[in-house]
Amino acid sequence: MSQVISTESDDEEWGLPALPAGTRNYMTPKGYARLRAELFSLIDDERPKVVEIVHWAASNGDRSENGDYLYGKKRLREIDRRIRFLTKRLEIAEVVDPAVHHGRDQVFFGATVTYAEAAGQERTVTILGIDEADSLQGQVSWVSPIARTLLKSREGDELKLVTPSGVLSIEVLAVSYPSSA
Repeated sequence: MSQVISTESDDEEWGLPALPAGTRNYMTPKGYARLRAELFSLIDDERPKVVEIVHWAASNGDRSENGDYLYGKKRLREIDRRIRFLTKRLEIAEVVDPAVHHGRDQVFFGATVTYAEAAGQERTVTILGIDEADSLQGQVSWVSPIARTLLKSREGDELKLVTPSGVLSIEVLAVSYPSSA
């Protein structure tokens, strides 16, 4: 039996979308390693430094007007919240290596897909996990509308993408995956 962990309040705090109910937290090995490294950095480096500052500031006397103490306590709460969030997300992560699909023309998690809109404009997106996608880098979450439209399609397929401004016709031009390391 799988355990359901609610990270909704922490998700909102970090501006990340909540995982859709009943779904898994898919993540690439690279994304998992990045979040894990951040977690250990917070636990091993940043948190102990802030605890030391708070301890020093507390020893200076009146805490009600002690800026170092007040800021340190606030920063400690932020770090602890991020540690809780990362711990929960990593516990429910399902690591999927996109390299297993290398050389295939069907779109699965981890694919980099180039598609053309009916107007001729080409776009390229990489489908990644919710916690690792960065739209500024052309990465989209696997639960995004474009990813849901593209998933399981193949090169040459013509698809209908539902957007807030209407339905767009798109054609899958290329599908690629990273090669195994």
